[in-house]
Amino acid sequence: MARFLHFVWLALCVVALPVTSQTATETLGGADRHELALPDRRYLFGDWGGARSRLEERGVNFDIRYVSDTLWNLKSVQPDRVAMWNRVRGTVDVDLGRLFQAGGWYFHATALWQGGGNLGAYLGLIASPSGMSSANTFRLDSWWLEKRWREERIVIRAGQFAGQDFYGSQHDASSFIVEPMGYALNNLFNTRESYDPPSTPAAEVRVSTLRYLYLKSMVLGAERDPYSHDPTGLRPQFRENAMSVSEIGLSPGKKASSVRSFDNVESRKGYSGLYRFGAAYNPATFTNSTGRRSRSGNYLLYGMATQALWRVDRREAKGLDATAAADWIPADVNLNNRVLTAGLRFNEPLPVRFHNTISFGYVSNSLSSQFATAYGRPWKSENGFEVNALLQVTRMLLFQPVIQMFENAGGGSGRVVVVGFRTKIEL
Repeated sequence: MARFLHFVWLALCVVALPVTSQTATETLGGADRHELALPDRRYLFGDWGGARSRLEERGVNFDIRYVSDTLWNLKSVQPDRVAMWNRVRGTVDVDLGRLFQAGGWYFHATALWQGGGNLGAYLGLIASPSGMSSANTFRLDSWWLEKRWREERIVIRAGQFAGQDFYGSQHDASSFIVEPMGYALNNLFNTRESYDPPSTPAAEVRVSTLRYLYLKSMVLGAERDPYSHDPTGLRPQFRENAMSVSEIGLSPGKKASSVRSFDNVESRKGYSGLYRFGAAYNPATFTNSTGRRSRSGNYLLYGMATQALWRVDRREAKGLDATAAADWIPADVNLNNRVLTAGLRFNEPLPVRFHNTISFGYVSNSLSSQFATAYGRPWKSENGFEVNALLQVTRMLLFQPVIQMFENAGGGSGRVVVVGFRTKIEL
């Protein structure tokens, strides 16, 4: 832990230069996403004697947070086990415009330590109960330089970042815990699209010259074993080949230039929606289900939609939201070839003074019948259900109890019931 804090402090010293513009748009997503906007947050270690506020006034947003998922398999064929997955993340976002005497330049860097028990791997589930569990690691996650023109209608970004942070990601991810709902569609890695935290070199262009429509495209390094080839995140390289991901989005009710990959309390206000269609393509060679033939190239198509259905006050966030997503990938070279997710979120349903939501989620993972011979058994679709309550108990502490049930666990015939909670602490 001491090594991690030392690293993020060095990162702050590098970028905390005397700029005076406002901070860059928030860049965290998934489990790391902030529910509250920056002015509404409070921190366990306070304002550092006013240093944090002074940095924010200069355009430097320095953030440290702790996130943990504590989950227990209440019912399964495996013996009962409580697994706790922990993450500490440090992030720096800087507006560099005044420094270079030219507006629109931004810098982002984030590093993390994470580790613990991966309950999904223990239970053999396709959809992990925790959307942030993967491998134990301490590394630089991502960094980039970004240039924005014409009131953010044209944006170019280059550095090291993950495709799944921005393409195929769930817009309402912070409201769920199970993997495909709480981060991104879980079969995106079949194309070797990078994910968080083992990001790869990447560059992206986003254009939203029309009010409610945007186009964006990204080229990134494909990597089938990112943790072993770059264990620290300090040696970015195109180890295998480059791949591409692209997306078109429609945002009725909100300017497309202001839409980000993940939402928060502020962005939920009003009757806005977001409708996206995207594709990932990797030109590398992939082996088919028999293991004896190969094909050139692999691709995935997805569609995603989120929409505010009802508001108590059309200018505020209290009310009901819906979300749905589906993807498809060729069944001859991909075992998990279709994913479907759907959910409902009630904003502020409880008569309490702090922010709260109640969310219901559904996940279906369909497995290709072409792999039945290779694995020696027929497959069933794994179906997962989740209900959770997100409680922003204080401005620095979030508590999120959850119940999950999985039918046909791992594509078989078993049932799994998981209970637990997520905790987030602003440090």
